[in-house]
Amino acid sequence: MLRDALTEGSFRPGERIIIHELATKLGTSVTPVREACLRLVSERGLELRSGRFVTVPDLTLERYMEIRTIRLALEGLAVELAAGLAEEADIESLTEIQRKFEAAREKKDFASENKLNRDFHLGVYRLSRMSILVNHIESLWVSMGPILKVYHEEINADASIPDRHTALIASLKVRDAVRARAALEQDLTEGGTGILRYLNAL
Repeated sequence: MLRDALTEGSFRPGERIIIHELATKLGTSVTPVREACLRLVSERGLELRSGRFVTVPDLTLERYMEIRTIRLALEGLAVELAAGLAEEADIESLTEIQRKFEAAREKKDFASENKLNRDFHLGVYRLSRMSILVNHIESLWVSMGPILKVYHEEINADASIPDRHTALIASLKVRDAVRARAALEQDLTEGGTGILRYLNAL
């Protein structure tokens, strides 16, 4: 549950998570919550500051660029593989997620927008049928969730994101791996322009 909350952008960069309070909120004991936190610390999704709390890593230019560089490599590979395997039902499912994503953007429903963006991307990557690859990507999204929370709530979000998602869907329809990767890379790099401006202004 904590992993999903981070991935979906429920926490901000730099936010402190007190283990006892989180256990109470979840209605469970401290031990499983602490164990979950330690696993996320090992994935660098959280930082251990004391025995009582963990912290979401700060949003820095160096951290963002490292995550984005790895995402371009791993997610690019995943979409290339997905392009050769996507079926009509998969395309329909992604199209429906995208429709809901665009509706959330129109309503400025940031929480839903963030979740649906994640559902769209991971939905594409899972079509690669490479479970180890997808697991690595999901670990990266634990770190991206807080960053995307800032992006959707504070940064002037790029209005062309839906177009790039649509381009990715179109490339999957025609099983064009090159176009699929290009659409994904454009999404990550051009979509990150606002984040870079934000970080350079800090």
